[in-house]
Amino acid sequence: MERIVVPAREGRGARVRAGQRLRIADVEGQQCADVWAFSAEDVSEYASAEHTRAQVARLFPRSGEHFVTNRRRPILLFEQDTSPGVHDMLIAVCDLERYRQLGVQGWHPNCLENLRQVMAGWGIAQFEVPQPINFFTNVPPQLDGTLVFLPALSRPGDYVQLRAEMDCYLVVSASPQDMIRINAEEPTALALELLD
Repeated sequence: MERIVVPAREGRGARVRAGQRLRIADVEGQQCADVWAFSAEDVSEYASAEHTRAQVARLFPRSGEHFVTNRRRPILLFEQDTSPGVHDMLIAVCDLERYRQLGVQGWHPNCLENLRQVMAGWGIAQFEVPQPINFFTNVPPQLDGTLVFLPALSRPGDYVQLRAEMDCYLVVSASPQDMIRINAEEPTALALELLD
């Protein structure tokens, strides 16, 4: 097993092959993970939240279901979840403008820059920025249609296990969000574990 530590507020990635299993682990608990998967053959094909919601007919897949691409092909199989099972595919990636709107002056770490840095490390400068798969993120829709940003429910050591259904670039960002409660106001590290 190869274990890649994703430090708090930073991003890391791995190129994974079809059939390979991986885990995204919450090391200390209550840490949100922004995750993207792009086809290694053509990065204009990527894990798509909106297509996945249509495929599984729910807001987030359950274990045994697929995340699909914007071309409606399976890219990741959601194999196992040891967390309480609260995740999100509605909230956009955080960026500098989001932090400015929350009152930050100057630069703030953000998942968009983390994604771009990891992709640049593979020599990929131009790509669509998809809606992330937000593992361990607790933003439940309310009956009146509003969203409530609550602390993640994941515990130390909780993980999700995925299987790549095609060769892909996988990026994980340890959300740096410290202006609202989703990371219990204190971002911590994640781990990306490549199993086979």
